Amino acid sequence: MLFILAYSGIIRGVIIPPHLSHLPAPAPEAQALSDQLSALIAQEIAAAGGWISFARYMELALYAPGLGYYSAGSRKLGESGDFVTAPEMSPLFARCIARQLAQLHGEGLCNVLEIGAGSGALAVDLLLEMEALGCVPDAYLILELSGDLRERQSAIIAQRVPSLLSRVSWLDELPAQFEGVILANEVLDATPAHRLHTTEHEIKGLGVVCRPSLPHPHPNPPLEGEGKKPSLMGFEICFTTLPRAATGELLIAATALDLPPNYATEINLTARALVTSLSRLLTRGVMLFIDYGFPAHEFYHPQRHQGTLMCHYRHHAHDAPFAFVGLQDITTHVDFSAIAAAAQAGGGTLMGYATQANFLINCGITELLSATPASDTRAYAPLAAQAQKLLSPAEMGELFKVIALGKNFETALLGFTRGDKSHTL
Repeated sequence: MLFILAYSGIIRGVIIPPHLSHLPAPAPEAQALSDQLSALIAQEIAAAGGWISFARYMELALYAPGLGYYSAGSRKLGESGDFVTAPEMSPLFARCIARQLAQLHGEGLCNVLEIGAGSGALAVDLLLEMEALGCVPDAYLILELSGDLRERQSAIIAQRVPSLLSRVSWLDELPAQFEGVILANEVLDATPAHRLHTTEHEIKGLGVVCRPSLPHPHPNPPLEGEGKKPSLMGFEICFTTLPRAATGELLIAATALDLPPNYATEINLTARALVTSLSRLLTRGVMLFIDYGFPAHEFYHPQRHQGTLMCHYRHHAHDAPFAFVGLQDITTHVDFSAIAAAAQAGGGTLMGYATQANFLINCGITELLSATPASDTRAYAPLAAQAQKLLSPAEMGELFKVIALGKNFETALLGFTRGDKSHTL
């Protein structure tokens, strides 16, 4: 089965599926970066014999140095970006997590390692609240591969929490060992995932191929050295999906799921490997992952037969990963059963699994909200609206989950006092 995307037009050189033609066109400088990244991916496909895995395409689209979505300089988070995460939505989110960290601080876990700190909003609000609670981390480490995001994080921390900036440091790679709390908000969903499709007799890995598609919009395509690769031969680059028989670790993982025929889905081996590595380097402590996803029996439910892949561009969600190359986020939901198993493979244990709503309620979001008098409408109304988005089943409350994984640590965690659903994993 060949998954070919039909394209209807070009906007400033971007090949756009028909159902996305209403979206705003990229600025010329953004389009130039996208063109460069498309050419880079096309070159890698050619060097690999004409086919790369979707996971590799996703890795390049998101993280190619200087060109990928998270590596280039465009603003990604917040109202002016492509999507809003909970830390940008409300300080209540971080203040609740701070109460969980305060409990762990009291148990001797005094260091924090945040993986992928995004805009820096979570780090800022955590540090402010932990300072107010009298449990400032000895060290707040941030693993951030994007130089642009690292600069923004440093700037906002220096501006809003200057007294604690000396406790914050940035890492280029994971430490050999760590004792404390490892925290990651909406990180696992953006790790490169494999896509696959089952037939009656075989499991196919969905890869990416490249072919010239539509004539170049300019009557005289640029020559070599003028911005377009001569190998494009006057055509726009078109990426499309082509299946091949799954092999190796992907085949093993997919076979274990016992999927029905004609079923498309994703398996995120990168997320599993990351969690296993973190579990191994953790000498004593707790890992907290907050993300959207499901246990395996829900993730691979028969009704979810088209997978969970989703892209985010200018606050529009869609399912076209080959549009806006490098200018949009590409994500898949998290299989939390696989994440728990990955931690156990590294010597860790499952300590809790709950909806975001239950976790935040256990950590005191209602008490934090009630500290502002309802009679003070100007102050209370925005906080109440923020809490609604964080807690409501129709917003983030049910889809987003919090999973806690521990190592040489057995104290029951505040965030899972009620509503722990570990038994569902």
